Amino acid sequence: MIKLKLNRAMFMSLFLCAAIYSCKTNDKNSSLEEEKPRFEANWESLAKINNQPEWFEDAKLGIYFCWGPYTVPAYKSEWYPRWMYIKDTEGWSPDVYAFNKYGSQDRATGIYEYHKENFGDPSEFGYHDFIPMFKAEKFDAAEWVDLFEKAGAKFLGPVAQHHDGFAMWDSEVNMWNSMDKGPKKDILGDIFKEAKKRDIKTLATFHHAKNLQLNAGNPKEWGGWDSHFPYHPDYATSSTDAELKYLYGNIPAEEFYDYWLDQVNEVVDKYGPDIVWFDVWLDRIPEKYRQEMVAHHFNKGIERDQEPIVVYKQQDIPSNVGILDMEQAGRTEMSQVAWMTDVTISLLSWSHIKDQPYKTADLLLRNMIDVWSKKGVVLLNVSPAADGSINQQQRDVLNEMGEWLDTYGEAVYGTRTHTIHGYGISEIEEGFEGIGQSATQEFNANDIRFTRSKDAKSLYVFMLGMPEANTTIELEEILPNVTNKIKNVSLIGSDVAIEWELNGVHFKLKTPEEKEMNKIATVFKVEFE
Repeated sequence: MIKLKLNRAMFMSLFLCAAIYSCKTNDKNSSLEEEKPRFEANWESLAKINNQPEWFEDAKLGIYFCWGPYTVPAYKSEWYPRWMYIKDTEGWSPDVYAFNKYGSQDRATGIYEYHKENFGDPSEFGYHDFIPMFKAEKFDAAEWVDLFEKAGAKFLGPVAQHHDGFAMWDSEVNMWNSMDKGPKKDILGDIFKEAKKRDIKTLATFHHAKNLQLNAGNPKEWGGWDSHFPYHPDYATSSTDAELKYLYGNIPAEEFYDYWLDQVNEVVDKYGPDIVWFDVWLDRIPEKYRQEMVAHHFNKGIERDQEPIVVYKQQDIPSNVGILDMEQAGRTEMSQVAWMTDVTISLLSWSHIKDQPYKTADLLLRNMIDVWSKKGVVLLNVSPAADGSINQQQRDVLNEMGEWLDTYGEAVYGTRTHTIHGYGISEIEEGFEGIGQSATQEFNANDIRFTRSKDAKSLYVFMLGMPEANTTIELEEILPNVTNKIKNVSLIGSDVAIEWELNGVHFKLKTPEEKEMNKIATVFKVEFE
């Protein structure tokens, strides 16, 4: 009896100790939870985020894809849903989109006629009629993510919703979604699932801020730029049908703003993207909704132990809250803060169209190197077809990019900027809409770009092309400061010895045989003591 009582006493004592420890542990965990920052829906609070996380600067390259029902007609561009409803584009300034010096794409003229000839009058066959034809039967999320990863992407994701109002995820908010209609697949969810298996960061892009129908009461503006879909009483764009009105944005403004916000929040809550990215016209959404959206994304990301990012264009979000994206353009000089450019693998349209021409890997990579040397990050757009296939032309470019990055990735991923971005002789061409420089800039081996390792012990020298073999080249601005001493110079991707000399601040190296160098970009590594 005494032994039993002692055991009970010991048990009670141990139980009380465990309970006290548990309470303290719970208090500690609770305290840790309370230590996580909480952001309020105002710019002052949101500016407390670290909007330049190290992982983003390390990543350097992301891949996304413009893909939706607009790839069924595959004609001219992803703006087909708008221009199929406008018979006379004259006076509405046809959307002539100068992608690059290789030409421009008139993305408006002739679409109405093409649609009528191939699908019928827009009053009888509307944009929504393409959705059942968008089947994505060849879509394979695992295969796509493998392709993008091998191409060098460190973050990736889909266009979650383009201007057309169709959601590429399993949505309870938007009835026009890829799970309930069209492919009957959770496109965003499947891609994210595969990316997260590989510890690849995720991105969701949103373009639907312009989807609100604003011109119903103003016939003179029925085809105006204020709304993506032109209003017309003969077309479904004016429909008050319980479903169609949401696709075409024909709902009251306040309802639309809630609808816009609820969709972004749904993606954040359900899928947890590391980055949410917004196209132009985000300023069409009232400021309070933008603030609520960013606060929700930041708070949910912090709860998940992420370092969330919001990316914007123009001045739609304060620069101390988000990261600026420059469409189809790069900076002319080095930036003091991280930034992004979104560029196409294609030459005429963001989406798949018939007979689409594509950029070469050397053109893409040289422009990417230029971006990386200026503290930028590249978001590359790929163009799948409606059936979910990615054609061989794009695959060849992505594979060649990946092979180059496999060899020279040391000089790219995780690097930082040098004291200058570089120098050269190529004439700088104006970027898209007059912003920055062109994303299809022509570079050659006389154009030099720099990156450096985080510990500043190595400098990487990119020659944007194939230098002449067995030639002495003098390089400027090699030394981070006058006290640095060089201990070795090597050629990445080769074991060949590199001849070099340093006389004061004057540095020279001798190029090896051509077979040791790379036609896209040759990279030398300068190591300091």
